Formats: sequence, structure tokens, C-alpha cells
Amino acid sequence: MSRVPGWLGRLGARLTDMGERFGERRAEAEREHAEAEERDLPGDHLPPPTDPVPVVVVDRPDPALAVPWGVRVAAEAGWRLLVLAGTVWVLMRIISAVQLVVLAFVAALLITALLQPTVERLRRLGFPRGLATALTAILGFVVMGLIGWFVTWQVMENIDNLSDQIQDGIDELRKWLLNSPFHVTDKQINDIAENLREAVGANTDQITSAGLEGVTVVVEALTGILLAAFSTLFLLYDGRRIWEWTLKLVPAAARPGVAGAGPRAWRTLTAYVRGTVIVALIDAIFIGLGIYFLDVPMAVPLAVFIFLFAFIPLVGAVMSGALAVVVALVTQGVFTAVMVLVVVLAVQQIEGHILQPFILGRAVRVHPLAVVLSVAAGGMIAGIGGAVVAVPLVAVANTVVGYLRSYSHEVALKQSPRPRGATAMGSDPTETPPPA
Repeated sequence: MSRVPGWLGRLGARLTDMGERFGERRAEAEREHAEAEERDLPGDHLPPPTDPVPVVVVDRPDPALAVPWGVRVAAEAGWRLLVLAGTVWVLMRIISAVQLVVLAFVAALLITALLQPTVERLRRLGFPRGLATALTAILGFVVMGLIGWFVTWQVMENIDNLSDQIQDGIDELRKWLLNSPFHVTDKQINDIAENLREAVGANTDQITSAGLEGVTVVVEALTGILLAAFSTLFLLYDGRRIWEWTLKLVPAAARPGVAGAGPRAWRTLTAYVRGTVIVALIDAIFIGLGIYFLDVPMAVPLAVFIFLFAFIPLVGAVMSGALAVVVALVTQGVFTAVMVLVVVLAVQQIEGHILQPFILGRAVRVHPLAVVLSVAAGGMIAGIGGAVVAVPLVAVANTVVGYLRSYSHEVALKQSPRPRGATAMGSDPTETPPPA
């Protein structure tokens, strides 16, 4: 058996070893290539879509921006007005439930505004606060009581003569109507008188019930007078401490503004009451003198009624003047009634165009439309008492609102950041312009 040469065996072994190592390197390269392809597969090696689908993006606006600006403003103003109307309605219900107490306290405020300057004068003269308050209150209530007693006494003294004069005046008025150019017949006058008698007879029960209600009204009036008297006494004596206690009920953020508005509101109320008293006194004196010289009966009680009705702006002057004209018509005839009407109109014109602007001034100036509406609203809510206190409340509210508006503007200016740099000189509201 022949033997294979040694070198050939060694060559075959080396070739086999090289093939195995080449196979291992090839397998390792394929493995590394596969791993590289797996790393790159989510990125750039994705196949492009064969059929791309378009995507439509819908841009929906903000719902608040989709509502028109005018509707948004109307809605925001509307719910605020509803809240305000609800608050006013609840407040009116509460006031209606305690109407007597509210009217008595407001009347006490008006009387205090009239008497408080007297207390201050007495204190400056050296009187103690308690003694000055007692003297002023006693003097004020005594004067008002004497006026009421004098009016009642005058009416009771002249009631009999007034009845005869009214009967004579009615007869004279009847004769004047028969001879007047209005062509009134005696039958028409008799029919009117008969209708009046039938109306009175048909409403006897209502008249009786009204008389019973009048007793209740008298009791309520006396209660209100006592409440007003006690309230006036304590307001005169301790008004400042009552105001300081009231300020503590106001939130701290709004307290400085309310503290500044209070004294200004009180000055407005004081000016209104004192000015109205002076104007009413002048009206009563001059119209009363005119009625007295025209020989109209009960001139003094009529003058007192004119003084009292002057506290109801516009409406009170018309009512008191009409009462004086009617009394003059039924007692002295048509000519005297016309002369009384001339006197009343002349005095009221002087009052409206000269006295009120001069005495009351700008401190309590209220537009005539606001006066009429406030008197009407006050009368509907609380009767005569509401009509009396309506205008001073409107004047005080006008002063308070004006002060709070200016105060909020000043606070806003103080809290706003001051400008700096080159714009500081031109934007400073307190800077005076340079001379030209």
C-alpha cells in the first residue's frame, strides 16, 4: 500500500481549517448585517405607502368666540341686572314688612339733620353733650307740638263759620254757573247733587270701614311718632359712635370709600333739610299773607298746610295751592279764588327759579324728572311718608355714587405702575406743561 506524501496531507488540513474559519467569518458577517437591518427597519427603510389617503383636519373655533360680541355683552349685562333686580325686590319686601319702622327712622334722620347744628352750637358754647342734646330735642318737639295744637285749635274755632261760608259759597257758585256762558241748567246741577247723595248712601259701609281703618292709622301714626322721637334723641346724642359701629359692618376693602362717602352724604342731607325748611317757611308766610288779605277763612291753618306740603317737591306745592284755591272758591267766590291762584303761582315761580337754586345750591341739585319719578315711586311704596323721604334719599344716593366713582378712579391711579424713562415726563398727569 502506497503511502500519501506528508506535505499533501498537511496542505489538505490547512485548506480544511481555512474553510472552517471562512465559514465562521461569513456567518458572523451575515449575523451583523441582519442585526443592522433590524435596527434600521422602523426608520428610513419603511416601504412607501402604495395608496396615500388624504387626512382632513377640522379647525373648530372656541365656543365663546363663536358668540357675537353684542350678544355676549347683552348676556353679561342681563344676568347682572337680574341679580340687581332680585336684590332690590327682596329689599323692597323687607321694607314693606317693617314700613312703619323704616319711615320712623328716616323721619328721625331728617329731624336730626335739622336739629344737629343747634347741638353743635350749644356744645361750642360749653354745654355738655347730654344737656345740649336734651335742650335741642325738647325745644324741637315742643315747637312741633305747638304748631300742631295751633292748627287744630284754629280749625275747631272756625269750623262752624266755615260750614256756613261753604254753604253760602256753594249757593254763589250755583248762581254763577247758571248765569255763566257754559249754559248750565238748574236741572243739571240738581242731578249732580242727587248723584253725590246717592254715591254717599251707596258707600255707607265703605265709609264706615274707612273710619275704622282711620283709627288704626291714628294708632300707627302715634307709634311712628314715638319711634321717630326716640331715634332722633339717640342720633343727636350718639350719632358719631353709631356711624363708627356701622362702618365695622362694611368689608375692609370697601371701608375707606364708605367712610369718605358718609360725611358727604350727611352734609347733603343737612343742606336739603335746612334749605327745604327755609323755602317752605317763605312759601307759607307769603301765600298765607295773600290769603289773609283776600279775607279767606282759616288763613293760618292753610299756611301751615302749605308749609307741610312743601316737603313733597312739585306735587306738594300743587296740592296745597289747589286746597287754598278751593277754600277761596267755596267761601268767597270765583274772583277771590282767581286772585288766590295768582298769589300761589307767583310765589311758587319765585321759589322754583330764585329761592331753591340760591338756598339749596348745587349740593342737592336733582333733575326734575328724577324728582317726579322718585316722588311717584315713594308714594306708591309708602304713601305720603314715602313721597316725603324719596327726594332726599335720591339726593344722598346721587352724592354717594358720585364720590365713590371719583374715589375708585383715584385708587386706580395710585395703584397703577408709574412710567419710567423717557415716557415719565409726558405721561405724568400732575405735570404742568412747559411755557410756550
